[in-house]
Amino acid sequence: MLLIYPDKKMLMNWKDNSLRRMTATCLATPFLLVLTAIDPILSNPKQELQLLDSYLQKLPLGKANLNELRQIAQVAPGVTHTVIVRGKQSEQDVYTVDVAFFSSPQSALDVARQLKAQGYQPEIKSVLQRAPDDPELGPLGYLVRVGAFAIEAEAISLREQLRAVGYTGLRVVNTGEDGRRTTGPWVVNVLEVDPKKFKGKVNATLATNIVPDNEPLTSLATRTQASAAINGGYFVIGTADGTPGDLAGISIIRGNLVSEAVNGRTTLLLQTSAGGKEAQVATLKSEQIAIAPDGTNREVDGLNRKPGLIRGCGGVGGDEPTQNPKHDFTCTDSSELIAFTPVFGQTTELGEGVEVTLDASGRVVELRQQRGGQIPKDGLILSGTGDAAAWLQTHARPGIKIEIKTRVLADGKKLILSSKVDAINGGPRLLRNGRVEITAFAEGFHWQENPEFYYRFGVRRNPRTLAGVTASGKLLLVTVDGRRPGWSVGASFRESALIMRSLGAVDAVNLDGGGSTTLSINQQLVNRPSDTTGERPIGDAIIIQP
Repeated sequence: MLLIYPDKKMLMNWKDNSLRRMTATCLATPFLLVLTAIDPILSNPKQELQLLDSYLQKLPLGKANLNELRQIAQVAPGVTHTVIVRGKQSEQDVYTVDVAFFSSPQSALDVARQLKAQGYQPEIKSVLQRAPDDPELGPLGYLVRVGAFAIEAEAISLREQLRAVGYTGLRVVNTGEDGRRTTGPWVVNVLEVDPKKFKGKVNATLATNIVPDNEPLTSLATRTQASAAINGGYFVIGTADGTPGDLAGISIIRGNLVSEAVNGRTTLLLQTSAGGKEAQVATLKSEQIAIAPDGTNREVDGLNRKPGLIRGCGGVGGDEPTQNPKHDFTCTDSSELIAFTPVFGQTTELGEGVEVTLDASGRVVELRQQRGGQIPKDGLILSGTGDAAAWLQTHARPGIKIEIKTRVLADGKKLILSSKVDAINGGPRLLRNGRVEITAFAEGFHWQENPEFYYRFGVRRNPRTLAGVTASGKLLLVTVDGRRPGWSVGASFRESALIMRSLGAVDAVNLDGGGSTTLSINQQLVNRPSDTTGERPIGDAIIIQP
C-alpha cells in the first residue's frame, strides 16, 4: 500500500493500527503483496512494473515459502519507507540458559558432566561458523546449555538456580536468535533515497549538537525537524570507556573531522554533487600531525575525546594492547596528543597534563599546566599527556605557530574535506560490488582470546542498522528489529548482507545496532527498540530533511 504522510496524526494512526493489522495478517495468511497507489511515485508504466518486480523478490530469510507482507509509503518525493513483515514465530524456538562457551570441546564436556552430576540435563552445541575472513579453520567453539522453556520466566528461574550453586556468566536466550534455521518473524524497515528525485538534504548530525552526551533519535529528529532519521555509528556510552557521546570511529560533519577513524573500518560516506547526495561505502583512515616551526612534528592521536581511552582501538602511537580494530573494547595510551575543537563544547576533558590554546591562525595563545580549559570559538586546543605533554612544553610556547595537517583516505585515495562531505562510522562491510564480503575479522569483530564475542555479535541474530548503495546510486537505510521473540528475531551478519543484496544494494555496511537500532518518520519512532527502557540515547544519526 502506497501512502503519503501528510501529518504526524496520520503517521501515528498508521503506525499503531495499520502495521499491527499487517503483522497479524502476515502471521495468519499466505503471502500477499499490496501496492495500492494513492499518489503514484512513478508515472511511467514500465517503471511501475520494474518496481513491482523488485518488491516481489522476497527477503532471503528462512524458507522461501514463508509469508511476507510489505507496506510502502512516500515520505517525500524521492524518499520511500517500506515496512516488511516476514514469517512467524516457530514452535521449535524456546528459551534456554547459556552456561558457558569454550574453544575446547573437552572443556565443554567437563562442564556438561558437572551439570549432569548436579541433576541438570545439559547439551553441547558446536558453533561452526567463523568470521568469513578468519584465517583459522575449524569450529569457532562449543556452547553448553541447559533447559528448554516456552516461557522466559521459567528460564530466568533456572538461571537463578544455577547462580546459587556457583555458575557465572549465565545468559537467558531465545533459540530463534541463534542464527540457525527459524521461521522468524522478522520486521524490517527500509528507507530508500533516490538522489535524482529527492531535492532535500541527507546528512550526518551529532546528538546534542556537540560531542559529549547522547540523545534519543526522536529527540534529535524533532530538534532538526527531520522528515526521517536513523541511528548512526558506534559511540561511547560510559565514562570508563572515554567521553560519553564520542564516536567510536570516524565522524565527519559538513567537512569537519569530528572524530578520528578506527583505521581499517568500513564507513558510510555521503558527498553532495551536482546530481544530489552521493553515498559510498568505503574504508576510511585518518591522520593528523602537529608541526612546530622548527619542523619537529608529533602525531595527533585523536580528536574531541578523553586522552588515554581509545574505544574500538585501531589508533596510532602505541595503543595497548593493539593498534588494530577491536570492537567493543577500549584500548589505552598514557601518552596522547588530543585536539579539541569547538564541536566538543565549552571546555576540554579535565585531568593531568598540559594543553595549549591555538587561535584561528594556529598561533599559541596560552600554555596551561592542567587539562580542562575553555575551548576558543575560533581555534582549538591541543591537550597532551605523557610525552605529548613534554612535546607541547618544548615546542608550543606562546607566540609560536603550530600547523595541524589533516589527511583522510577513502579506499586509499585522499578525501577532500569540503563542506559537502559527511561520514558515519560502521563495520563490518557486508557487500562489495554485489557480492557478500563480510570483513568481520579484519575489522575487529573477532577476539582471538575470546571467540564467544564473534558468536554473540555476528553469528547470533541481533537488531541491526544497515546502510547500502544500489547500482543506480540510491541510498538504502535499513533497520531489522531484534531480541523480541514473537515480533522480530533480528539478523546475523550474513543475513544482514543477504537482506541488503535482496533490496538492491551492491555495497553495504553494518552500522551500530542492538539497542541503538532506531528509525523515525516525521519525528515518530516506527520500529521497536530492543532495550526494555525504550529508545537508547545515541551518539549520531543520519537525517533526511526537506
